[in-house]
Amino acid sequence: MANYNPLRLAVIGGNRGFAYTGTMDLLKEQIELVAVCDLDESVFGKWKERYPEIRTSTSYEQILDDSTIDAVFIATPMLIHAKQSVQAMKAGKHVLCEVSSAHTVEDCWELVETVEQTGRVYMMAENFCYTRMNMMIRNMSEKGMFGEITHAECGYIHDVRTATNKPDGNLLWRGEMLRDYNGINYPTHSLGPIAQWIGINQLGGDSFDYITTVVSKPASQCDYFAELFGKDHPGAKPEFWKQGDSALALIRTKKGAVIYMRNDFSSPRPFNYKHHALQGTKGSLIPPRHEGEEPLVWFNSRSSEKSYHGTVTWTPAWDYVDEFEHPWWQRSRQQAEQAAAFGDYFIMEEFAAAIREGRSPEMDVYDSVAISSVFPLSVASAAANGQPVSFPDFARNKFKAVKGGAGK
Repeated sequence: MANYNPLRLAVIGGNRGFAYTGTMDLLKEQIELVAVCDLDESVFGKWKERYPEIRTSTSYEQILDDSTIDAVFIATPMLIHAKQSVQAMKAGKHVLCEVSSAHTVEDCWELVETVEQTGRVYMMAENFCYTRMNMMIRNMSEKGMFGEITHAECGYIHDVRTATNKPDGNLLWRGEMLRDYNGINYPTHSLGPIAQWIGINQLGGDSFDYITTVVSKPASQCDYFAELFGKDHPGAKPEFWKQGDSALALIRTKKGAVIYMRNDFSSPRPFNYKHHALQGTKGSLIPPRHEGEEPLVWFNSRSSEKSYHGTVTWTPAWDYVDEFEHPWWQRSRQQAEQAAAFGDYFIMEEFAAAIREGRSPEMDVYDSVAISSVFPLSVASAAANGQPVSFPDFARNKFKAVKGGAGK
């Protein structure tokens, strides 16, 4: 049995937050779910069915004023994440926040300054970093299997047009985001794992230098609205949308690595949101093209031939699982697979552990704003016809030799 009191947690955003209930149930000795907050009272029914004793509220301020709540899990629409996170920390609450952390550079700085001033634990719930495969690749990278990484690719190619509108044709928050911004508007699922693999914000690691971005026209988004609501609907017209279908960016790091990103919410095609690739001086990773394929790796140290001879071949990455399974997955694979398809279990476990142990979490505020800031920086670059835009130094060289509890 645990010899500590569980973290008393309130979920802010009842729809998205409900997806974490299985994870919280598995971690009930570490996390006590005490309240849920949402503007829509109709979402409370499913919470009450599962947790009859849970408190419900439509007032975020009421949650923040409640001294029996230690922390909040923010699962609200993305464009209000930063404001709500800052409010919570200033009210003395620790914060676990869904992606992305912020959508303006000013909000990124305010998050950093609020964490530094309040001493509250802030963690972004980027679950793509903690999938079994992505943590195995991280372990390979940290053990030097790829050598010095010079190139990476990542993409979030996910036709979610059905999440942009209500049945009557009015916009949901994703639709409003596509209407109002033009850039890499959802960067963290793709860039989060890459940032860990190349050592962003780690002692002796790397940091982002600048980004350049170009975006296509909004053709597929227009077709979708015309198909559902007719050609007279404003969304059927290209001028209604700022965001084009495919946003492409190049990021260069301070140590000279180059990262290619693609963000596409609208193009009609099967999902491909697990697109991650690496190229280093000693090895390479290529992603699957679709759900039925496996990622492939090649390592110079495991090859009988040199790649420049032209005779080497790829190996399925899973062939190395016995050697490179990440320690977290070795320890808790059963719980992690029971909780969710991605890395939700490790996010919740790490958040609670960081608070209990009085340390920074794995995905701390500096990591969070580094990858979240791609949104506003890419918007600025796209508006300037692809001109490079520099990354602010949010971490101010506050790199850590060990990131949170990784590897424990």
